[in-house]
Amino acid sequence: MGEKIPHWLDKQVELNPNKEALRLPHRRTLTFKELQIKSRAVGAGMKQKGIDKGTTIALLLDNQEEMPVWIHAVSYVGAIAVLLNNRLTAEEIAYQLNDADVSYVFTNDRLIDVASEATSSIPIWNVDDFQPSSRESVSLVEDLDLDEVFTMMYTSGTTGHPKAVMHTYGNHYYSAISSALNLGLQSDDQWLLCLPMFHVGGFSMIMKGVIYGVTVEILEKFHAETVLEAIFNRGITHVSVVTVMLQRLIEQLGNQTYPDHFRCMLLGGGPVPEKVLKQSYERNIPVFQTYGMTETSSQIATLSPEFAFQKLGSAGKALSPASLIVDADQGEVGEILVRGPMVSKGYYNRPVPDQDYFRTGDLGYQDEDGFLYVVDRVKDVIISGGENIYPAEIESVLTSYPGVREAGVTGRKDEQWGEAPVAFLVVDDPTSFRKEDVLRFCEEKLAKYKWPKDIHTITSLPRNASNKILRRKLFEALEEERL
Repeated sequence: MGEKIPHWLDKQVELNPNKEALRLPHRRTLTFKELQIKSRAVGAGMKQKGIDKGTTIALLLDNQEEMPVWIHAVSYVGAIAVLLNNRLTAEEIAYQLNDADVSYVFTNDRLIDVASEATSSIPIWNVDDFQPSSRESVSLVEDLDLDEVFTMMYTSGTTGHPKAVMHTYGNHYYSAISSALNLGLQSDDQWLLCLPMFHVGGFSMIMKGVIYGVTVEILEKFHAETVLEAIFNRGITHVSVVTVMLQRLIEQLGNQTYPDHFRCMLLGGGPVPEKVLKQSYERNIPVFQTYGMTETSSQIATLSPEFAFQKLGSAGKALSPASLIVDADQGEVGEILVRGPMVSKGYYNRPVPDQDYFRTGDLGYQDEDGFLYVVDRVKDVIISGGENIYPAEIESVLTSYPGVREAGVTGRKDEQWGEAPVAFLVVDDPTSFRKEDVLRFCEEKLAKYKWPKDIHTITSLPRNASNKILRRKLFEALEEERL
């Protein structure tokens, strides 16, 4: 048994019962007290149906009120929640339900058909029809054990089968605390949640809200216009985004500047094109570039805006109380290794490696001042004639070419060099696009072995739920568009 803390939602009700906890789609709101009442009632109903401490359930839900209510309900029961990506096919969901040994599935009207297709052996309940309980005789959790597993989220599966990352209460707690120590915390903070809650980036904001006692506004989906409206008109101070979202926000912002109360654009999701960072700097957008992953319960290193231009492209330094090293000499590219109380204890039903640091599978380097620069995923590296080529570096150059909105680069087999890079571009005007001009541009910016051997235009790049480019699916996406 590990260290215990009072249930974080009960604590906020003790401190701020009437403060707005959630601002929901369709202009609905919930105070901390109202959120507690709903979550405890759902938790009591779950216990009456046989769900108890250690029971593994799956949540297949949207960015709606039900998700935070049920997340907190799970904690009141002591069950374990598997957060399913609501964009998966029935076959993909079936794999995760089986792999995680799920006992019950909770979903909604929109997703119940795909859930039913995924399994015929696991009980499925529609949250809209679920009967909460107000019976006071039902015993609910009062203290959270920081060592106990709370959630499981599947890795994005950019290669092979995804694995269930086990997060303890302590992982989520220390992730939130570390972020506050880095970004600061003020009583008027309001976070805008426009990432999916089944993803660690969105889930971490639900945790921040209840641990800090601040308001979180939930969007069903990301829309640049809606995000700007929330920032300008409803006092939003913090937003978490990935690169493609920031690009759209910059376009939507035009010549305007953000209001003074807006303090943080937390930018994650992998290496960021230099063009986007420069555009942000020129518009005084308070971008905090960050590095993290599902296994680190969200961010584990962050660069503050004061270093944004001085350390352009860096993800900063490890948050307190985390440690980060690169498995290479200073200035050389190597695998990024991390440790700290926000790092997951491991993958469900997988052996726990005997190692001091967690090997992330990401490549990066640290400069002479210790700032981290993320280069790429180990498995995305293209090896051409014995040289390592990092797709993110080529993508950054390509997106700096006028008219190129997005770029994805992957390798193809090459008889002479083993592999060769190929680029896939989303462009403003395909009719006037000339790949010869882009290739000449690359020749000026990149070493010869990094030049794309071919360039294709594509309507959209394949991405996963966290908006990371699925480079291994670029050729497949191109073929689908040509059919």
